[in-house]
Amino acid sequence: MNIAKTTGIVCLTTLITAISLVGLALGEDAASKQATEHTKEANARVLEGLPFHDQSDFLDARRGLIARKPGLIIRDGEGRSVWNMDEYSFLEADSKAPDTVNPSLWRVARLNSMHGLFKVVDRVYQVRGYDLSNVSFIQTDSGYIVVDPLTSAEAAKAAWDLVRENLGDKPIVAVVVTHSHGDHFGGLRGILPARDADAVKIKIIAPEGFLLHAVSENLLAGNAMRRRSKYMYGTLLPKGPKAQVDSGLGKTLSDGTVGLIPPTHSITKTGEEMTIDGVRIVFQLTPDTEAPAEMCFYLPQFKALCMADLTGATMLNLLTMRGAPVRDAKAWSHHINEALRLFGSETEVVFTGHNWPRWGKEKVADYLKRQRDLYKYIHDQTLRLANKGHTMAEIGEMIALPDTLAKEWSNRDYYGTLNHNAKAVYQKYLGWFEGNPAHLHPLPSTESGRKYMEFMGGAAAVIEKARESYSKGEYRWVVEVMNHLVFADPQNKQARELQADAMEQLGYQAESAVWRNFYLTAAMELRHGVPNTAKRAVNADALKALPISMFLDYLAIRLNGPKAAGKKLTVNLKFTDPNEAYVLSLENAVLSHEAGQQDETADAGITLSRTVFHEILLSKWALMKRIAAGDIKLQGNKLKLIKFFSLFDKFDPSFNVVTPRSTVTE
Repeated sequence: MNIAKTTGIVCLTTLITAISLVGLALGEDAASKQATEHTKEANARVLEGLPFHDQSDFLDARRGLIARKPGLIIRDGEGRSVWNMDEYSFLEADSKAPDTVNPSLWRVARLNSMHGLFKVVDRVYQVRGYDLSNVSFIQTDSGYIVVDPLTSAEAAKAAWDLVRENLGDKPIVAVVVTHSHGDHFGGLRGILPARDADAVKIKIIAPEGFLLHAVSENLLAGNAMRRRSKYMYGTLLPKGPKAQVDSGLGKTLSDGTVGLIPPTHSITKTGEEMTIDGVRIVFQLTPDTEAPAEMCFYLPQFKALCMADLTGATMLNLLTMRGAPVRDAKAWSHHINEALRLFGSETEVVFTGHNWPRWGKEKVADYLKRQRDLYKYIHDQTLRLANKGHTMAEIGEMIALPDTLAKEWSNRDYYGTLNHNAKAVYQKYLGWFEGNPAHLHPLPSTESGRKYMEFMGGAAAVIEKARESYSKGEYRWVVEVMNHLVFADPQNKQARELQADAMEQLGYQAESAVWRNFYLTAAMELRHGVPNTAKRAVNADALKALPISMFLDYLAIRLNGPKAAGKKLTVNLKFTDPNEAYVLSLENAVLSHEAGQQDETADAGITLSRTVFHEILLSKWALMKRIAAGDIKLQGNKLKLIKFFSLFDKFDPSFNVVTPRSTVTE
């Protein structure tokens, strides 16, 4: 089972784990139910409303295939599978969607299963289906430029091996990383020399701000993001027609070794050009779009445009379900339009960081225009409805794309959805509060759940009524009502089972792979409980790249405010590598730090290496053991120092999501 892993800091968005759960057998959840008649009818309506006769995407996805390894399984040095396309063989058996999968999602899941080495145009190639993302290879006069080397070293190396076997074993002369998401740079060490001194001789080109965002996006809220990522990518689910079938952008994330090598050159403006070993590249800087640091580029010699993750074969996320700052739909649309203006008149092929390319000048222009107008429509129409007084939830239900956008396959809801993207636009401009004071200070879920049960006649009566609603296919309502009961009484097995059944049917109906994965993961945890997830080491490259001041910001959010109340402490902190000094001040239950300072009246002080500091904070080594081993030089009051470090929380990577979490010790 491929399950996603944490990098601790780097934006990889998922924690892949090996799990063993009661009820998981033969690749599917034995507790999973069949599709109901209501779900069958809902999925049948999808077949009537979309142009399934159009097979052009299948032709494009197969076009240029050079080599394909059947039964593709990639293993790490210990023989552990980090990528397994064999698990998705069920998608190849039949083009007809089963009743338990939305036909539109089944279609894109089959397209995303086409893996191998593909020719995009002369001297431009892609390896697809070796990870969630694509890696591209541009042939130069004497070697290759690699674009976006996947999530993990093992996956990137396997793709690189496939290229060398079929196109020739030539050196890598440069790497282009289009943006700051980990599935586009995490595999760097799989293609570059092992030693940093050798690696930095190769140009590594990235957009301005790349390193900061690459190491910081998942830092301060990283534990919550990684937990939600398990839902988003379905990484705890088995693979199969009743379980995980896709992630919209690709199958899932590879579960290998993640690395980060700092770029040697940053692109700072649109129009900046470089010629690398005979290949001319014109860059377009596109910040604050799909990633905070992102860029596209054009290859004039090949009339090929790389749109990074600004476009794809799906609607993308304005607010990713794992959690992140809301993205700017207006800026996104603007940058797609700018690419059209700068390069559209010449471009004959467009390729992206996910999915497959598009060929032909007219087809490329039409594709870019529809993607441009998709995000602008969502932006403008959400604000139109908001300015008429409609709320976030209402707008999500009301907004609908015109047919010219809605029936374009690349605008469908496989990853982002129209519903939650419209809510994201509302959130960006107006925040979470919709203006109605009834929603200003609602009761917490556990307390409101108990009240709802009292008002509705008790658990037994509510379950009976909910079962009637379930029989009518009112699954959204069943989920909402049973959620109140589950939070009022999480031990009520009937409530958990009924909510799981309703979520499962919603998952079976969802066109979005992300929504499906959320629903089915929730159903699994309601039935079986939250699995214990294996913990992997924090990515060393990310820690090296992280500024110490940023790591101290992370330390501050781990401070348990109630425990720290009334305490006042000052700690001098000195690092031997690099030679840096800080003062940490605890007052009013807030931890602050000041760089380049030491306080002569501090309660305590420590001198240590940065590596040892990381290990203490990540709980690999106890503070006292490190002091006893001589790895930490201590000044001042030892007891106060121990007291200081006892005030920081450890985050649970498997906290409850669909059942209540105790607030007693929070």
